[in-house]
Amino acid sequence: MRSDTEIALTAIGVERPSTEAQWLVEEVSGMDASQQLAHASEGVSRRAVSALQLLVERRASGEPLQYVLGSWSFCGIDISVDRRVLIPRPETEVVAQVAIAEVRRCGGRVGPTDATDAWSGNSTAYAVADLGTGSGAIALALAAALPDAEIWATDVSEDAVAVARANIAGAAATRVRLGIGSWFSALPEILRGSLLVVTSNPPYVSEAEYKALPPEVASWEPVSALVSGPTGLEAIEVVVGEAPSWLVPEGSLVVEIGATQASAAIALALDAGFVEAFVIKDLVGRDRVLVARLTD
Repeated sequence: MRSDTEIALTAIGVERPSTEAQWLVEEVSGMDASQQLAHASEGVSRRAVSALQLLVERRASGEPLQYVLGSWSFCGIDISVDRRVLIPRPETEVVAQVAIAEVRRCGGRVGPTDATDAWSGNSTAYAVADLGTGSGAIALALAAALPDAEIWATDVSEDAVAVARANIAGAAATRVRLGIGSWFSALPEILRGSLLVVTSNPPYVSEAEYKALPPEVASWEPVSALVSGPTGLEAIEVVVGEAPSWLVPEGSLVVEIGATQASAAIALALDAGFVEAFVIKDLVGRDRVLVARLTD
């Protein structure tokens, strides 16, 4: 199965045909590479062959691998994804990691005390928010690492919230709350001034940049989660501008930005009243994460 799949993927120009073939066969068979090898002499059912052919056809149509598989790993957590939400990416893992570090800086405990603490514990000491949560990936990463946090995950898209709800239920993350609405308007007013950290991966692609995106992104991922407006800064400006009134005095804002937006994002943060603002690079050295603090 794997060799035939690799040949088919090579023929359609997939960059990593061997790796993708392995993932697709695992999806259909439910067996990892070693298990497949152990059962190599066994026959393959027609149903498995048909299912694999369908996945290869979807990939051949240009559909991203993550959507074809139906899930992707984010910070070690299996996240269900489809066309209703953005695909979780390594640069966004950096956002989650920075947010966790900011909670630690503010005195929050990081790391569960036992295997279930981060997921099923109901006692919370502070609140954090993930705005524009999409699949819920960042919110779930925060829940896994911050055992004392109540996490609020919001999105204006009802479709995205449906995906996030399924992911949260699947992870049994009882300390994650969902809200539907635009940015901070989706949060209960009682949270104003009480959030320790706010994080967001907002749309930050400009209308002009969108036209240059590869088809695998532009033709498949939700436009509303990618494009902010003419400049690409519209959503960032809203999140940065409103954040100070929702944070505790020592709180922090952590926002994913475009690689060319560092100077503008820092200026927006300082204009909004943050006393410290800087940008952290992603895994390939591009400016990616705005960190804004209300105190030094």
